Amino acid sequence: MIAKPAKIARTANPVVPCIAMWSEETVSDPQLVVWDHATINPGRGKPRFARIHVHRQRRAMRKLLCQVCGGPADHDRDGVLWLLPDRTRDWPDWPEGMLVAEPPICHPCAHLATRTCPALRAEGHHLIRARAHPVYGVDGFRYRRGPHSPVAVESEPVAFTDPAVRWIPASKLVRMLRACTVVEKNPPYSAGASDIGP
Repeated sequence: MIAKPAKIARTANPVVPCIAMWSEETVSDPQLVVWDHATINPGRGKPRFARIHVHRQRRAMRKLLCQVCGGPADHDRDGVLWLLPDRTRDWPDWPEGMLVAEPPICHPCAHLATRTCPALRAEGHHLIRARAHPVYGVDGFRYRRGPHSPVAVESEPVAFTDPAVRWIPASKLVRMLRACTVVEKNPPYSAGASDIGP
């Protein structure tokens, strides 16, 4: 069982999302990530922002918990709150039908993240609400035959209805966002701007 963090972890960087992996948490085989093979030592070592802890990510996605503090995500009549990088140019009705591995977020953490996350500041971001957010499948590496052993080809979402899902070492749980409403748009951070978000 994964313990709920008592508070948001803080380091030299002001905020460490609860789903981030720490340097003293290891995966038994980094080439083949599967459910249940990462150690659980949150707060020990250094945060690894670019890596997501498999157990905490899956728990947050299953229970719709905030990806930063681990508490309940914000939810109202318009749906669950998600903080997404700006991908509005990817398709005309973005984010409708978007597959996400990022868990939802609570309102206080959304504003904290938009002020402190370098990636969100650089790329821009949108707060959206999704009334429907069914579990779609998993994200993991597909493999092809190699000369001596299988070779990882690419990481991609695979639906639970796809027979190939049995052969994907899953690293993230994926949901599909439906009935979406964009509630706040924020362009990329520009030099001279003092803050992002309200």
